[in-house]
Amino acid sequence: MLAPLAILFPDLRPEIFSIEIGGFTLALRWYALAYIAGFLLGWWIIMRLMARPALWPGNTAPMPPAKVEALLTWVIVGVILGGRLGFVLFYQTSYYLEYPAQILRIWEGGMSFHGGFAGVIIAGLIYCRRHGVPPLQLADAMALVAPIGIGLGRLANFINAELWGRPTLAPWGVIFPGPAAQDCPWDWPSAVCARHPTQLYEAALEGAVLFAVLAYLVWRRGALKQPGLATGVFVAGYGLGRFTVEFWRQADAQFITPDNPLGHVLSLGPLGISMGQVLSLPMIAIGLALVWRARRARYRA
Repeated sequence: MLAPLAILFPDLRPEIFSIEIGGFTLALRWYALAYIAGFLLGWWIIMRLMARPALWPGNTAPMPPAKVEALLTWVIVGVILGGRLGFVLFYQTSYYLEYPAQILRIWEGGMSFHGGFAGVIIAGLIYCRRHGVPPLQLADAMALVAPIGIGLGRLANFINAELWGRPTLAPWGVIFPGPAAQDCPWDWPSAVCARHPTQLYEAALEGAVLFAVLAYLVWRRGALKQPGLATGVFVAGYGLGRFTVEFWRQADAQFITPDNPLGHVLSLGPLGISMGQVLSLPMIAIGLALVWRARRARYRA
């Protein structure tokens, strides 16, 4: 039997619209729109932060609002290159070594948050060095807006019916189309299964909740006056949210084989830990270290 209140996936398509131009198809996808909206909202909020010097140490913003537009260009490059290369290195190395030309086909999907995060760090450090901006203060501003893009991206994952969770009999389980509904465990009580909508779990935890916490700390608790505090909360918060949701998230189909039925799950003693959890553990540790460092610096001041 199925969960009595299982939710049938709504009639949503990955493409918002598509048009034919000279034999080529031009399409706007929800995933691309999520990236665009995340970048634009982040740019606008950081502009507002830089226009409020009272929020920063010594009542001095780390850079003028006019320089934020150049920062946006660096961030876009860092997210796209880092996210794609991270996916290639962390998840499908052997496939892309065999078909290296496929690495450039970003529009077909395949981005890693952890890779994109590393790309943004590198891009941000280069930008700070070239423009004389304090790295930790810029990181704090970017940490505030990052959950917006993450949350929108997870909503796009839901619309695309990808990255779904493990089978469940919970009443909020979603019957996703395609393989998600048929590839049930061998002992599942039905030929069709509902799954945890882990995309929505992540949109809530890593997007809405994390942004609300950071916005409160920045606008109400003066977090930007403690360089590194907002960055630490974001890094640790994302790592903890991702680590938690991975317990309900199904391994990606390309990693599941007869010899590896759990996909990209590594064996650590009696427990299993996914690649997403492995990559999240250092984030939690680094984030907590940044929070501790920022708080210690405040008490020493």
